[in-house]
Amino acid sequence: MTATLPTLSSQYDPRTTEPKWQQYWEENNIFKADPDATGEPYCIVIPPPNVTGSLHMGHAFEHSLIDVFVRYHRMRGRNTLWLPGTDHASIAVQTLLEKELRKQGKTRAEVGREAFLQRAWEWKAESGGTIVGQLRRLGVSVDWSRERFTMDEGLSAAVLVAFQRLYQEGLIYRGRYLVNWCPASQSAVSDLEVENQEVNGHLWHFRYPLSDGSGFVEVATTRPETMLGDTAVAVNPTDDRYQHLIGKTLTLPIMHREIPIIADEYVDASFGTGCVKVTPAHDPNDFEMGQRHNLPFITIMNKDGTLNEQAGEFQGQDRFVARKNVVQRLEQDGFLVRVEDYKHTVPYSDRGKVPIEPLLSTQWFVKIRPLADRALEFLDNQTDPVFVPDRWAKVYRDWLVSLKDWCISRQLWWGHQIPAWYAVSETGGVITDDTPFVVATSEAEARTQAITQFGEHVQLEQDPDVLDTWFSSGLWPFSTLGWPDQTRDLETYYPTTTLVTGLISSSSGSPG
Repeated sequence: MTATLPTLSSQYDPRTTEPKWQQYWEENNIFKADPDATGEPYCIVIPPPNVTGSLHMGHAFEHSLIDVFVRYHRMRGRNTLWLPGTDHASIAVQTLLEKELRKQGKTRAEVGREAFLQRAWEWKAESGGTIVGQLRRLGVSVDWSRERFTMDEGLSAAVLVAFQRLYQEGLIYRGRYLVNWCPASQSAVSDLEVENQEVNGHLWHFRYPLSDGSGFVEVATTRPETMLGDTAVAVNPTDDRYQHLIGKTLTLPIMHREIPIIADEYVDASFGTGCVKVTPAHDPNDFEMGQRHNLPFITIMNKDGTLNEQAGEFQGQDRFVARKNVVQRLEQDGFLVRVEDYKHTVPYSDRGKVPIEPLLSTQWFVKIRPLADRALEFLDNQTDPVFVPDRWAKVYRDWLVSLKDWCISRQLWWGHQIPAWYAVSETGGVITDDTPFVVATSEAEARTQAITQFGEHVQLEQDPDVLDTWFSSGLWPFSTLGWPDQTRDLETYYPTTTLVTGLISSSSGSPG
């Protein structure tokens, strides 16, 4: 009897071939790492992609390169770990869920925090596996037994410990400073979540009259509504045109408020008229001038992008409606000089898709300079890290030099809630800028601290904000290996060996 030979397909079919091998690899722990195995350790932790998204060609290219490195070193006999996982993507998930609520005619405030978070976890369980499934289809040789999510129990505990330690070392503080504010999500966002877009706008020129009636100065702005919060006009101290005006006062149009003419080297005498309106509560450069000259900080905007009571007759108007109305009023009162077409760069919220507003707000910050200086010391005096190609070392260095304190609090619900508890009984149940607080890794620990500091009848309320997603992502290379516990994985595989990144957009993935 003649045996029947199997029929081979004339074309390779990945849909039938690849899932079989992926299943075989996982069932037989082919890529499972063993910290007690022989061989020099080689470790890569995947830069965690956002759980909301799906892989694109940048991810595919990046992960293919990583797979080449990992398979090469595994075949050379090294003790190899490639650890997979995803990022909880606070703003992206919250934006998605709030959009669903709006379709139902609801808001998150109406639903409540507990129910909202339950929805978030349900969404994650149903839809959060898209990227993981795509990674499996790519056939990457990761250790799936060590898959992590930034809001896993162990990683969440690591976040609390890191926050408390940095706070105790004076590297985390709470303060009132200018932040990038997204009116759409009504949250602060980091510089990395701001996308600069070139737009065709206008440059409006206005006259501000001298209070003594002897003349006026001309200023120009792309945001006329902010003039309602002006507290000075600045000129360069070496500008001969305005030497005689320094120290005099102007009467701010519409608001009829007297504001000084100050001298500051920040002003570029060659740009425009050489006179710059100063709105310390609504512009980063003006904020610094305001601090240098001890100017008042007048916030004219609400967190939803409408104007507040400090804006006078424009109170309640949307910022862009107010812009038109302010210009119309200035023209009507004879202060508008001219309007120019002007192409300029406007910062947009990457998630909210609206222009961000620099807004004075009380937030939590990481004091960056000591950390950045330590990284610079390693870069300049050590052989680690090594960049390929080496020109990226200069990019990294320039980034470290220019870093400013990092705003890590977000006015969201999905994420790691800030482990600070306020003694609300001290202020009648309302959290203010001056409300005393304690920082702890649990409510029980917070209560013990608070009783010692404020007495046994103290009432506590946890800070409602959550941490920037990138705070947990910054811990990713070691929190995924068991830190703060001294695990065998941490002992064997940390510090990690290689990081392949820079091939994916900031909106689609988190740092590695």
